[in-house]
Amino acid sequence: MSPDLPASVQIREVGPRDGFQNEPETIATADKIDLINQLVRTGLNRIELTSFVRADVLPQLSDAPEVLAGVDVPEGVSRSVLVPNERGLENAFKSREHFEEIGVFLSASETHNKKNVNRTCEESMAAIQKMVPRALADGIEVEAVIATSFGCPYEGHIDPERVFGFVRQLIDAGAQEVGFGDTTGMANPVQVGRFFTEAIARFGDEVLLTAHFHNTRGQGLANAVAALQAGCTSFESSFGELGGCPVPAGATGNIATEDLLSLLHEMGVETGVDLPKVLDASRSVAKILGRSLGSHTLVAGPVDWQ
Repeated sequence: MSPDLPASVQIREVGPRDGFQNEPETIATADKIDLINQLVRTGLNRIELTSFVRADVLPQLSDAPEVLAGVDVPEGVSRSVLVPNERGLENAFKSREHFEEIGVFLSASETHNKKNVNRTCEESMAAIQKMVPRALADGIEVEAVIATSFGCPYEGHIDPERVFGFVRQLIDAGAQEVGFGDTTGMANPVQVGRFFTEAIARFGDEVLLTAHFHNTRGQGLANAVAALQAGCTSFESSFGELGGCPVPAGATGNIATEDLLSLLHEMGVETGVDLPKVLDASRSVAKILGRSLGSHTLVAGPVDWQ
C-alpha cells in the first residue's frame, strides 16, 4: 500500500435510494427488498435504503415504509434514509424503528437548489437547522450532503469558500457527517485533491467528511483517488453504477460500488466488503432491469493475478 493512502475506508451503499430513484423503471418492492438483503450481506456496513419524498415527485420510492419494514438487515449494518424537508422527517419518524441515520441536503448552487427542491439555499439551510436537532434528540445520526459542491450545470464553477461556509453552518447545526456531492459529474482530480485537502484541514477534526462522485464524464474513479490521496476515508457509491440526478438531463449514475472496491483493493486499501458478493447483487439488478449497466467490473470481472 502507498504510504500516501489511508489503510482503510468505509463505503455507504446508496444504490437503493440514489440509484433506484433515478432509474426509468419502478422496481417492484419485493425486488428492492431482495436486492437490499443481498447488499447488506456483502460486508457493507452502511446503506441508504430509501427516501421519504412525495409519491408524485418520485414514484420510484413511494414504497419507502414497506421497504424499510421488509428488509432483513444484520446487526452492525447502519440503515439510512434521505429526508428532503420537514414533512419528509415527520413521515420518516413513522418508521423510526427501521433506521439509524438520516440524510439531509441542500445544493451549493442556488439555481440547482431551486430546480431540485423549489427552495433557496437559505430556505433549505433553515429547514436543516430545524431537522437536525430533532433527529439527534431521537438518537438518529445525521449526514448533511452538499450537492453540486464541485460545479453546477447552470452556474458553472462553485467557489469552495461558499461550500465551506455551508459546512460550518451544518456542523454548528449538529451534523455528524458532511458529504460533498459531485452531483452532475463536473469535478476533476486536481480540483478534488485541493478541495479535500482544505476541507480536511479545516473540518476533519470536527466531522466525518464523505465523498460522493458521479461518473457522468468518466472521471468518477479518478476523483475518488484524488480524494483518497488527500486523506478522505469515507465514500458513497451505487452498485451497478445505478442512478444519476433528476436535474438536469444527462446526469448519469454514481460511481459503481464494485468499481470503487476493485480500485481500492488493488491499491491495498481495506474496505471489509466482499467484492464478488457485490457483483452478484449488481447482476441481480441488471437482470431485473433487463439491460446492461455502467459498471466496468461487472463486465470485465475483478483482477485475478493468478
